[in-house]
Formats: sequence, structure tokens, C-alpha cells
Amino acid sequence: MKFRTLAATAAIAALALTTAACGGNNNSSSPSSAGSSDSSGSGGTLTYWASNQGTSLDNDKQVLTPQLEKFTQQTGIKVNLEVIGWNDLQTRIQTAVTSGQAPDVVNIGNTWAASLQSTGAFMPFDDAAFKAIGGKDKFVKTAMDTGGVAGQDPTSVPVYGLAYGLYYNKAMFSAAGLTPPNNWEDLVKDAQKLTTGGKYGFALAAGSYTENAHFAFINAAQNGADLFDKDGKPTFSSDGVVNGIQRFLDLMQKDKVVNVANAQYDNGTKAVNDFATGKVAMILNQNNADNSIVANGMTTDKYGVVPFPAPSDAKSQVASHVAGINLSIFKNTKNKDAALKFVNFMTSAETQTALDKPFSALPVLNGATPNFTDNATEAKTFSDIYSTKSKPLPLVPAEDQFESTVGKAMNQMFAKIASGGTVSTDDIRTAMKTAEQQVAAAG
Repeated sequence: MKFRTLAATAAIAALALTTAACGGNNNSSSPSSAGSSDSSGSGGTLTYWASNQGTSLDNDKQVLTPQLEKFTQQTGIKVNLEVIGWNDLQTRIQTAVTSGQAPDVVNIGNTWAASLQSTGAFMPFDDAAFKAIGGKDKFVKTAMDTGGVAGQDPTSVPVYGLAYGLYYNKAMFSAAGLTPPNNWEDLVKDAQKLTTGGKYGFALAAGSYTENAHFAFINAAQNGADLFDKDGKPTFSSDGVVNGIQRFLDLMQKDKVVNVANAQYDNGTKAVNDFATGKVAMILNQNNADNSIVANGMTTDKYGVVPFPAPSDAKSQVASHVAGINLSIFKNTKNKDAALKFVNFMTSAETQTALDKPFSALPVLNGATPNFTDNATEAKTFSDIYSTKSKPLPLVPAEDQFESTVGKAMNQMFAKIASGGTVSTDDIRTAMKTAEQQVAAAG
């Protein structure tokens, strides 16, 4: 999570951290040596919770360990690493916030930033902190804009960039005499033509509330709709949001280009695997899907990527939210200076170059060249989407509640369609009004 955001609990006064996709695969993890850091030893010791970005938790450890050892060699500071799957990161951070038994540094999905900031549990990056990590201006503005609430010192900084793209199977398109779609209408027509012989034109993580929420946002943005008004009140039941959700649901319901079994796909990896093994012709996924695609035997020359197409009458060409992973420092760390040195190291040009390729990440540093793929066309496509066709999810404390309420409502809608039912526009609006009420009740 993919891409992935944290869900609401009363224990944290409406801190519904939803894995906005942020990035990584939905793998589970078992607890290891996490907890408060130990300041003993030469140079001290930091505890770092890393999110799952590679093909497995072990893969992440294999990729990160050489870099952490290099950091220790340079600074004398040891790092206790724990890689946590997206399914578990929610509970772990919630518990850390409420208990105070926290790591020093943690990966967060960048859409969590405002919600986490509202807890007061994370260190603001003020001028002195930014100076310690090499300056705010070293980051791509698009990435840095996800650091926290506008007008306040951010409580996170970007480390891995991600964006959604439409992956398509070149051979299947060629055999059908098709070219990649430029608008939504063509996408649907192409998918219908490719849905044949037991194969489908499209696959969706229709059982993942985080993925569903992301596409509710993107489709609404294409319709020119916002999720919250200027006062921060939810507007989920507006025409633009409702019609965007209807368009997305209809891929399974009316257009019938998505297998109803996808309603049980609770993470993006399952759809990616279907694509990589030739069961479907197209998927919508973030650029770190490359890891799983290649791991399943599909080489980069066998697929292409174009922006997620908007309807021909769209008010906006938004093709992705500004996805990615940020780094945050817990305010109660006893090793602030060491933590800042670590963030500086992780966001240095050298470390970024070393990690972007195995984690299929887009650069978050100004002037950096994408190296997550050897396919120059794919690299340019994702870079353009990230820089020019991405819009941040609302940087408001209730953003996480949007993902939880709307995303889970869409899970139920897809499940209803899969079981033979019908979801009307009125049904969607009713569900969105309920979601608005839930967000309002949470404060």
C-alpha cells in the first residue's frame, strides 16, 4: 500500500489512522523488538518502525539493514529496526500514541499526517529541525505539502513518493487491436472488449476500504468536488462525490468488467497478482506495484502505464492523490538529536538513491532522477502524474475518518453487487450522509 490509512478508535479522540496507501504491500507482521529507545551504548540507540514497502517484511529488512549499518558506521548510533505490515501498523501506532511506549522514528502514510498531528504526540519540524535534516527546500514541494496541516510546522517529512497509474497488458491490448485509453469512456469500452474467455478487463481491490476511499477521492476530484468545505465539514453526499463513486462501482455493477470475486480482495496485491499472471488486462495501482509484478514473472517490457483517465467532460484531470510515505519523530523521544540525524540520513540523496529502486519509490528530493524502474517511459509517466496530476487528500484532522467511513461503505456496496444486488445513486447518497454524520459525531 498499499499504497493504506489508520482506522478510528474512541481511545484516541477520533484518531482514525487509515492506511492511505500510501505504500507497501498488505503483509502482516509479528511484534519484535519495538518500544521505547535505549539511550545506552556508543552514540546511543534508536528504535525505528518501518512500514512494509517491499515484497515481504523480510525483503524490507534485507534492503534496509545495509543502510542502517552505514548510518551506524557514520554516527555511532545503533538502530533497532522493526518492519510492520500495513494491517498491523494501525494498532501499533494507536497504542504508541496512547501509551507513550513509542519508537523514536516511525514511517507513516502521508495522508495520516494531519490526523496524527492533531494528537500532539509527534515532534513539529520547526526551522531548527529542518536545518538539522538539510533544509525544507530539499524536498519536492508536492511531497512536502503532505507533511501536516497547512500553516503549521509539519510533523512529518517525505521519504518515499508514490502515485497511481493505469497499468495495461501490452500483448492483450495489441491482440484486441486497442491502444491505451485516454478517457474514462474509452477505458470502459476497452475493458468490456477485453473481458472474454474467462479473463477480465479490470481488477480492483474492491474489498479494501483504503483503496476504495482513494478512488472515491480521485473520481470526486475529476468531477470538481471536494470532500470537505472551507470550515472542515464533510461534503461526502454532494453530487460530485456520489457520482464519482457510482462511476467506480459500475465497473463491476453495470459494465461487468471486474470479476465479482474482487469484492473479497482486501488488499492491492491480489489485483496486482491477477494482472501479472495475465488474468486481467488492467489495474489501477501505485508505482510500487512493480515489485509484485516482476516477482510474479512479468517483465517491465510486457506492460505499459498511463494516467488514470478522467471522463471526457471532467472538470479536472486529477489522476492520483499525492501518495507516499513520510517520517515522523515521536515527541517523547529521549534521543531527539539522534532521531534528527537519522531522518537526515534517510532523506539524503545517497540513501534515497539506494532505497528508491528496491522499494519502487518516486524521488521526494528536488533534482533527483527516478530509478525505481529501468523503463524510462514508465518512470516519466509516474513522475509526471506525481508532479502535475496529483492532488493531496484533504489536510484536515478528519481525513482519516473519511477513509474509514466512506471506504468501508464502498466495501459493503461492492459486496452487495457481488451477491447479485444493485446499488443505486440514492443508495450511495444515503450511505454518504451516514458517513458525514459519523464524522460529525466523532468531532
